[in-house]
Amino acid sequence: MRRVRLTNDSLNSYGSRILTKGMDVSQYQRNPVLLYMHHRGQVIGKVTNIEVTDNEITGELEFDEATEQSRILKLQYEFGSIRMVSVGVDIIETSNDPQHLVPGQTYETITRSKLVEVSLVDIGANDDAIVLTKGGKAITLAQGGENPLPMLNTTNTPRMELKALALQLGLPETATESEVLAKIGELMTAAKTLEDSRKEVETLRLAAITSAVDNAVKEKRLTADRKADFINLGKQVGIETLNKTLSAMNPAVKPTGMISLTGESSYKKISEVPAEELVQMRDNDPEQYKRLYKAEYGIECQL
Repeated sequence: MRRVRLTNDSLNSYGSRILTKGMDVSQYQRNPVLLYMHHRGQVIGKVTNIEVTDNEITGELEFDEATEQSRILKLQYEFGSIRMVSVGVDIIETSNDPQHLVPGQTYETITRSKLVEVSLVDIGANDDAIVLTKGGKAITLAQGGENPLPMLNTTNTPRMELKALALQLGLPETATESEVLAKIGELMTAAKTLEDSRKEVETLRLAAITSAVDNAVKEKRLTADRKADFINLGKQVGIETLNKTLSAMNPAVKPTGMISLTGESSYKKISEVPAEELVQMRDNDPEQYKRLYKAEYGIECQL
């Protein structure tokens, strides 16, 4: 069965919050009626398996199908055309303590309350979706309606700390909220520009490192399979140190070059020498070529 959220701690459209941990659901659990659009006398089922966590209350809806309305609403709920629920809450206690407030809040937080009923509603975000009662009087916080909740004094609310914020931003303590917001926007723009510049510099730095490593591979100071290792090294030590490291590495010497340096090869006769090396040996080390030729054919080679 699908579980739905009945209520949570988030800021509602009336500028207030209902704290989950302060909501008493014990009485409702004894009579967990499910109404339609908060109308008494329109019971369409019940809410079962109610679960209360730190910041939300959830449950499962069961339709009694005792009326045509309940049967229709069950079909609509299962189809998904109606799927929002709303709670009816009796307010017991409110608070303007900063620890209970969030940005954008305009009315005190409901810290203690009692869950009275749960309703299936067509539009859950409607201002009429949450029904509250205070002091026995039912109220609906619709747009333009009377709100009996104490309004926060945003001018003196400690959480605003406009003066302290202005000083931290380098503004005079008399700065207005508009001036503070403008300064914050200016700093955010500067931070974005700085981040963009940092990314551009990093891109250029990586390009220089990659180019240096590619050049080293081309000069045979590195083999291609070491390219990634030296790019990572460049990222760690910087392009200047990387260039010094690469310039200190000697280009790889071909086998025929090694033969001419040592004056002796590992080959015993000319037929053992690969064709590509044989050509280079004849051009670069004719003495070795003659020695191996004679070892193979028993006669001197004339080049």
